[in-house]
Amino acid sequence: MNYQPGVEVVRGGLVESVHHAAVAVADPEGKLFASWGSPETVTYMRSSAKPFQILPLLDGGGVSCFDFSLQEIAIMCASHSGTDLHVRTVLSIQGKVGVTEGDLLCGVHPPYDLETADRLKEEGVEPTPNRHNCSGKHSGMLALARLIGAPIDDYIHPQHPVQQRILKALGEMCDLKAEEIRIGVDGCSVPTFAIPLKSAATAFARLADPRPWIEARAEACRIVWQAMTTHPDMVAGPIRFDTHLMQAAKGLLLAKGGAEGYQGISIAAGALGEGSPALGVALKIADGDHEGRARSIVALKVLKDLGALSGVQRDSLSRFDARELNNWRGIRVGELRPCLELKHPT
Repeated sequence: MNYQPGVEVVRGGLVESVHHAAVAVADPEGKLFASWGSPETVTYMRSSAKPFQILPLLDGGGVSCFDFSLQEIAIMCASHSGTDLHVRTVLSIQGKVGVTEGDLLCGVHPPYDLETADRLKEEGVEPTPNRHNCSGKHSGMLALARLIGAPIDDYIHPQHPVQQRILKALGEMCDLKAEEIRIGVDGCSVPTFAIPLKSAATAFARLADPRPWIEARAEACRIVWQAMTTHPDMVAGPIRFDTHLMQAAKGLLLAKGGAEGYQGISIAAGALGEGSPALGVALKIADGDHEGRARSIVALKVLKDLGALSGVQRDSLSRFDARELNNWRGIRVGELRPCLELKHPT
């Protein structure tokens, strides 16, 4: 089976519901380290691909050409919450590149940050594309178009030079040919990539330790790692799992979630103990986890099984971990708990 039970919803001592999950953990060589369900499960990475979608811009000299800061690079890898700080950072990128918010083709949605969304509503201000969680990624794609002299009006098209370079870079990171990667359309209208979880885990491992497997891209990977782990507030936002996990891990983990219950994590070499290899984790919640209650529980259970987080770090992430279920009167009626155990190849 591709998916196996990952999180149980318990009420009155009875398992009422189950979120099924599949997990792959791999090293930079592409060797499977651990799994739950089938590591060959093919599914769309969605926004978990963002740290790889920026690589052609960095490879091509985009940092020096546009004088990008690490904060700006982090938001190009982000599914940000649309706060005023996030918008100012995106505007800074656009100013350096010579594009405007009107060039973005990501669409519009209210900010994920509820305080910001409520304030805009009270002020009668409609959200604009820069509040979209993918506006940083799209601004980075426009930067790549400018860098290579490509048109910007159709940069989201799968055959556009920007998207072709991104597809090639992702394939190199996970040892897949372009024709082996299935292409769909993401929520923000750019291509999204369906690949085996094991391949995605390999890419995340190489993000943490790109040499010698992908030496030509080592510096770009190091820039992504530094940007995201030093500016986790740019990658997601207040009360968001990726931001809090990277803050708790203090530079040893990189995290990027995606829609429909996807999560990618990079684990630095040495994070599991002296001499331990870099690892990548890719996981998927089968039902899409639309209420957002299962993905982080599975991710934290995987990190616990691997020994990647201390007890103190896990305590600081308790809001995202196994927890009580309370009814509308605040009475405890059950719990959410993980029910997976990583399996290691024999």
